[in-house]
Amino acid sequence: MAPNLMTKTAAAPKGNTLRVKHEEEVKPEVKAKKKGFSLFKWLDKYTNVDFLFQEGVPTKYLPHVLFLTGITLFYIGNTHYAEKTIRKIAKIKVETEDLRADYTTLKSDYMGASKQSEVARNVAPLGLVESSSPPYQVEVAEDEY
Repeated sequence: MAPNLMTKTAAAPKGNTLRVKHEEEVKPEVKAKKKGFSLFKWLDKYTNVDFLFQEGVPTKYLPHVLFLTGITLFYIGNTHYAEKTIRKIAKIKVETEDLRADYTTLKSDYMGASKQSEVARNVAPLGLVESSSPPYQVEVAEDEY
């Protein structure tokens, strides 16, 4: 097996050294960004909520926020559960249709195979023949039992 020639050899570990700025380096000028539409700038401009946080975080709204968060999480979970259930129902519906088609096919095959003429043809190699005399009823006197 050939050695991997793409790997670098281990170099000596670098020590903690002080970085020195070179005065010759010239930083490129930063171009001013064009002013455009920004959703967050617009929200900050028209929804001034800084007055709520002047004295710290308002804890009096915390139960309401937690309640709404819980309802939202429940709603999302319920939606996922409903979609999963719908997918299961669709899958079972397809399987049921396939099984119904198989049942119909097997039932028609059984009906055809159980005809008197088919049974007679299938048992002929065994030496069995169809009786030509009609059946008769055996009568037993009541005092024999």
